[in-house]
Amino acid sequence: MRKFHLKNAAAQRMQDPGSGPQIPDSSIAEEQSGRGFPEEIRLVWRTDVGRVRKSNQDAVILGDGFAGVADGMGGHNGGETASSGLRDGLLRELKGKNPDPALLENAVRKINLELWEQQEHNAALTGMGTTLTVLWAAENEMIIAQVGDSRAYLLRGGELRQITADHSLVADMVRRGVLTEEQAACHPMRNYITRAVGTDDTIEVDMYCETREPGDRWLICSDGLYGQMGRAMLQELVSLENENTAADRLLQTALDQGGKDNISLILLTDLTGKGSMPEGASSEEEKQSEEEAEA
Repeated sequence: MRKFHLKNAAAQRMQDPGSGPQIPDSSIAEEQSGRGFPEEIRLVWRTDVGRVRKSNQDAVILGDGFAGVADGMGGHNGGETASSGLRDGLLRELKGKNPDPALLENAVRKINLELWEQQEHNAALTGMGTTLTVLWAAENEMIIAQVGDSRAYLLRGGELRQITADHSLVADMVRRGVLTEEQAACHPMRNYITRAVGTDDTIEVDMYCETREPGDRWLICSDGLYGQMGRAMLQELVSLENENTAADRLLQTALDQGGKDNISLILLTDLTGKGSMPEGASSEEEKQSEEEAEA
């Protein structure tokens, strides 16, 4: 499903209530230990073109201790150029750096200007832009940068919570009480976003910091994933103990529900204070290992 970007004035006018089983071979399904991630964080990711689109304009971002998703817009060339340009720019700007909110925000601002200038000099790229949701793992917290409608969720204590706020027409209408979340999910203009990287020479970046806790599971995803299932299903699948199983099931469910857009997701499991549990090991297996070690 194509994304559309609205300038602020147009978005404001349109918010007026009176105005109207197997993973396909085409998917990339790899487990990563993470590039520079703390060893107590396990990470897996998936991306797929979906059932309808002819190309994948999403970019999965894996860098020195950070991970994110960028969902490009602006046609085949523009969308891929914007999302991959943002990915490559972050890898360049943050390489070898220590996690820092200001550093991350400034990097996004710098790359935004680069993408803006690129389309200013190439008519074929006019209108391109990309969303961004990226997590950077500091020692005691997760630093998050957000632009657009890709999302970061946190599963903690059995409850899945959306951490980021969408920059979209329908999300603004929900916040103003014009639409319910149920109405927003099927609104004909749900793909209109109000903020994107690369569409203007300056950009406002939403920044979040969340304290890390043992057992946290993070989901970063494009709207091609969460837009294909309800919150209850999303929570059920993210909660599956094995990360690879959870990632596979999330992707397959989005495809089974229509796969109308590119689908990208990253799952991170924080084992802070638990040691590095072998892949797929259960809590019972971990307890048994501890008892054997004590004996």
